[in-house]
Amino acid sequence: MKVSREQMAENRRRILDVAGRLFRDKGFDAVSVAELMNAAGLTHGGFYGHFSSKDDLIAHTLAHVLAADEGGGGDLRAYVDSYLSPRHRDNAAGGCPTAGLAAAIRHQNPAARSAMTEGLRSQIDRIGKALPELDAADRRRVAIGSFAAMVGAVILARAIDDPALSDEVLEQTRSWIDTGISQVSAS
Repeated sequence: MKVSREQMAENRRRILDVAGRLFRDKGFDAVSVAELMNAAGLTHGGFYGHFSSKDDLIAHTLAHVLAADEGGGGDLRAYVDSYLSPRHRDNAAGGCPTAGLAAAIRHQNPAARSAMTEGLRSQIDRIGKALPELDAADRRRVAIGSFAAMVGAVILARAIDDPALSDEVLEQTRSWIDTGISQVSAS
């Protein structure tokens, strides 16, 4: 049975959505093509109609999930509060792709690294747009510093086995970012 273009596009989107969740939850190496296709409700053989290899899938998945990561809009404080929350920390599979995958990207192919680069640029720009009161240099510096602190805090909060310290890492990073934004805005 021939599959329509619309169904092919829907299948590809489903594969990318499922791959994004599985990769963020388990890492790139722990997810097999067979497991992915099964989780997507598709046959293993259909994979190669969409991607040339697992490396190709990884690059396309990164581009897909990073483009869908719409954080950093107009209300930066609300975004920071949501990002640095226990709910986000505890939802690696559905959380920020940068926090979930950044450390593993250095071992991936150039296309995957390029997708991560574009995702980071986009996130910096989104956060910067939420700081219109700052000049361009301060906007960029605050956006980069804030996002780096947020990603690092989530990675650390997920990595440790002390719930109180994990919560404290999130709370103190949120406070530090708020203080820094207030100080830069006031100057």
